[in-house]
Amino acid sequence: MNREITRRDFIKASAAGIAATSLLGTVGAFAEETPKNDDAFKGKKKFAGVKNCRAVTEDIIYVGVSDRRIQLFENVYPIPRGVAYNSYVLLDDKTVLFDTVDRSVTGQFFENLTAVLDGKKLDYLVVNHMEPDHSSAISEVLVRYPEAKVVCTKAASIILNQFFDCDISDRSVIVGEGNTLKVGKHTLTFVMAPMVHWPEVMMTYDDVSGVLFSADAFGSFGALNGNLFADEVNFEQDWLPDARRYYCNIVGKYGKQVQDVLAKAGGVNIRILCPTHGPVWRKNLGWILEKYNLWSSYTPEEKAVMVVYGSVYGGTESAANALAAKISQNGVANVSVYDVSKTHVSELIAEAFRCSHIVLASITYNMGIFTPMKNFLLDLEAHNLQNRCFSFIENGSWSPVSGKLMREIIDRLHNCSVEGKTVTIMSSPANKDTEALTTLAETVSKSVLGNSKPAKEVEAVALKKWVCKICGYVYEGDKVPDDYKCPICGAGASVFVGA
Repeated sequence: MNREITRRDFIKASAAGIAATSLLGTVGAFAEETPKNDDAFKGKKKFAGVKNCRAVTEDIIYVGVSDRRIQLFENVYPIPRGVAYNSYVLLDDKTVLFDTVDRSVTGQFFENLTAVLDGKKLDYLVVNHMEPDHSSAISEVLVRYPEAKVVCTKAASIILNQFFDCDISDRSVIVGEGNTLKVGKHTLTFVMAPMVHWPEVMMTYDDVSGVLFSADAFGSFGALNGNLFADEVNFEQDWLPDARRYYCNIVGKYGKQVQDVLAKAGGVNIRILCPTHGPVWRKNLGWILEKYNLWSSYTPEEKAVMVVYGSVYGGTESAANALAAKISQNGVANVSVYDVSKTHVSELIAEAFRCSHIVLASITYNMGIFTPMKNFLLDLEAHNLQNRCFSFIENGSWSPVSGKLMREIIDRLHNCSVEGKTVTIMSSPANKDTEALTTLAETVSKSVLGNSKPAKEVEAVALKKWVCKICGYVYEGDKVPDDYKCPICGAGASVFVGA
């Protein structure tokens, strides 16, 4: 290829370069000339459209934004219904903004904020939570409103500097437990909520309206569809699964800390809950508070059975379905079955928090637990699940060990018991396995229905396991009978060794 450049081409390329440099200079100048206060933005749009605000009370206005384009929350959790980033403004002698929004929706957010302030300066920005889905617009707020002071915890001020590399020491108000801020007729009281679910979290209580700005507590996945308040929708039918999945996966590990905050909340007259995600609560607060009390104390929300199976060729799936059917036939109406490979783990975690009884059915995979099942169990442990009853089905074509290994993980959970003896199947359930599945179904059903002895009393004593050195088949019993023949390779009893 001829790489020689002509004089004409050189002149054209140089001209293009100069033009590009000139354009960059223009962009840089525009950035430097960006107005430093919100007055310059009055009446101007940033592409998103008109203001989209709603009154929570006569002087507290919702300025949050919903995002229906996002597919994964925190790049982990599927949210097909989107999510709302909630922010609020209090209009008093002093104006107060409570939290901001994710960077994906700042255009609409600033239109809302500009419209609500209507030319007024912003006096305070209260940062209840520094996670970027609520704090991404902080730096621009500080540029637009140079007189605004940032009200936050000491820990939040440190994290803010980590995200934005800015020094707010000359415009910050650091608050602690029970500190107050009078902004006119309203007095704000700050309630520390560390590890719900970050260490810097606080909540803000307004004594006049009875509003608790609760950060991530009492939130939910799901974009708002014009309905701001929980009483404007059928929350139990349309929102509860997302609210449960949000709590259990985002906050679920920190039940003790949530319980501490609930105890504090019991000492004040809360009339409205304003979370940073999902609908605002102004009616029937006791209902959602009770849900949080159950979830955060790791108390099963319902007497229910979830059967989770990990299957490759269908044998374990068949056994799981047979067990679920038998449990249902025994009078347990609340039974659900999940394929661990196809159900997102966030849904499984939420169901585990809902249900009192969990049956785990897994193949033996590379002499271990089937990988998706193992990941689910480790996630249960990471989310600190407690106070549940577990049962097991294991499968293995020559050496089933998944039951034992699943049990080892469950034994690490606090106050969890085992119902019945592990059912072992070889490759696929056979007629001889029917009795074991029937017995396990009866044991689980009696426990759910409340007419069984405590699980630890009825649990069968684990039998010793013997492994065939030829093929790996496992025999259970006190000893291998002298005349025993391995059903897989036909070897005699002498080749079996204790596991």
